[in-house]
Amino acid sequence: MNIKDLRNKQAALLALVKAENRVFTKEEQAEFDNLQSQIVSAVALIDAQNKIDATDSLLSIPASQNVQEPRIDVKKNEPKWKNVGELLQAVAKATTRNEMDPRLVKNASLGLNESVPAEGGFLVEEQMETAILKRTYDSAVIASKCDKTAIGAGFNRWAANYINETSRATGSRMGGVRGYWIPEAGTITASAPTLARLEMKLSKLGAIFYATEEQLEDSTALSSEVPGYVGDEFAWLLDDAILNGNGAGLPLGINNSAALVSVDKENGQAAKTIVYENIVKMWSRMWAKSRSNSVWFINQDCEPQLLTMGMVIGNNGVPVYMPAGGLSASPYATLLGRPVVPVEQAATCGTAGDIVLADMSQYKLIDKGAIKSAESIHVQFLTEQRAFRFTYRVNGMSKWTSALTPANGTNTLSPYVRLAVRA
Repeated sequence: MNIKDLRNKQAALLALVKAENRVFTKEEQAEFDNLQSQIVSAVALIDAQNKIDATDSLLSIPASQNVQEPRIDVKKNEPKWKNVGELLQAVAKATTRNEMDPRLVKNASLGLNESVPAEGGFLVEEQMETAILKRTYDSAVIASKCDKTAIGAGFNRWAANYINETSRATGSRMGGVRGYWIPEAGTITASAPTLARLEMKLSKLGAIFYATEEQLEDSTALSSEVPGYVGDEFAWLLDDAILNGNGAGLPLGINNSAALVSVDKENGQAAKTIVYENIVKMWSRMWAKSRSNSVWFINQDCEPQLLTMGMVIGNNGVPVYMPAGGLSASPYATLLGRPVVPVEQAATCGTAGDIVLADMSQYKLIDKGAIKSAESIHVQFLTEQRAFRFTYRVNGMSKWTSALTPANGTNTLSPYVRLAVRA
């Protein structure tokens, strides 16, 4: 019995159970499992035969004859593949039909896996991975503004020493450095900075992309679908983690950072509103050196509040929110001169985190380079689909471990400021 017959018997058995709206009986489950075992064995035999056939073809070549790799004429700095879809198509043919595209073999060291097709698949090469990574950072609004560092080969974590400064009061600046005005013949009391250490280990994002036999016949379609689907999803998750992550297996977001400053609502302020006084107080808590690099991240629910917000002067008022201009102007609205960027990951209006003022250069993002990809024919074998797996090792955290107490004044300062709940 061939593989197709075995699969059809499985499908018929499953259809019967579904039609009767029940689960497998013990005997039916055993029969289904036995059919699956026969399918796996048949695939393994096919793979083994393909290996023998490949070896036989080499044995027919005289020993004195040099075996040369097929030549692919590729101009310098020109991609070997026309698009991502062409690459995926070649990988699929290599794993299911034993039709090896020489371009896969030629650069196996750049990320291809030469393992047996039945045991998993070829790693999709660097050209594809870079394309998806670029799409991720093009789509990721927040992540693209962070201070990003690539982790080198052989390492899985990042660490950095820093000056542990939590106050600008005399004797606390730079973690304890103390300077003096010295009289003639005077002495200086010794001081030293306090050092601390930031560390984080890479976490991992993952996604599975299924491609049908029909899709694999159209490499142009795959070229647009794969980077779009995977890249956009990774971008969304990464931005959400940088803003809201709890640090457990994912980045520690600024909304959960110990350095975050939260500004209370005004006395008597109505629920789900944003008033001019909120904005002024948030701005006053932003660390002065971060103001020129700061961005307002908002939920779009907040836009009606901002568009109608004004500063009262006597019996009149003036607007304080500047909507985005035309094609020749800024693509973003501005508030106190800084861009206002709507992001899906911000909380709805009235909830803490619906409007955040942040300098993302003070947030460290690490990654392990390009997104890694692999292909398998077995995950959805019965439905004639290939599974393309994508993983991206990345993590992030604030460079600040606490808010900063100014030299004069009691209100702490930070590169991350948000508005508290207005319920």
